[in-house]
Amino acid sequence: MAVYTLPELPYDYSALAPVISPEIIELHHDKHHAAYVKGANDTLEQLEEARDKDQWGSINGLQKNLAFHLSGHILHSIYWHNMTGDGGGEPLSADGVGDLADAIADSFGSYANFKAQLTKASATTQGSGWGVLAYEPVSGKLIVEQVYDHQGNVGQGSTPILVFDAWEHAFYLQYRNQKVDFIDAMWAVVNWQDVAKRYASAKQRVDNLILAP
Repeated sequence: MAVYTLPELPYDYSALAPVISPEIIELHHDKHHAAYVKGANDTLEQLEEARDKDQWGSINGLQKNLAFHLSGHILHSIYWHNMTGDGGGEPLSADGVGDLADAIADSFGSYANFKAQLTKASATTQGSGWGVLAYEPVSGKLIVEQVYDHQGNVGQGSTPILVFDAWEHAFYLQYRNQKVDFIDAMWAVVNWQDVAKRYASAKQRVDNLILAP
């Protein structure tokens, strides 16, 4: 059985201030992210037990719980590395992220269009959720997705490379109910080097989602 572990933060709690306060980072990582890791591990144990006891009626609910907790773990693991205290700005060829900058322009028409779309997607998720920039392997393009409650509005096989957490626990202690202000501030800490590496890695995967007969 798979066992998931909470990854360490790549920086200290104060590294993203003033955009995100140290208190939020500590609570978000040590409590919320840790809860998703525990939830995924607990659900895997429950699934194993249900299979062993032929309790197939509980499988559907357990699978949904696993998707919720595991998606939370994966998205948060990306989220921490997507940010840096030295981040922000626009990805440019001169900064060593030219492929990513070109892909954004090709997929959205311009960086401004992309930024506006991801900002809107993040700020308007239904209830709790995420705004996501993902690589879609069938078209080879970048797309913006909305993930609500860690599920939904996601293309099959797409790989997230930049994620904005729009759950209240990500911002409420500092931004109160002004989620839009938080999303706008997030652009100042985007780690484009990390996003570019994730884009390059996603492109290297062989597209085998749609096979010719």
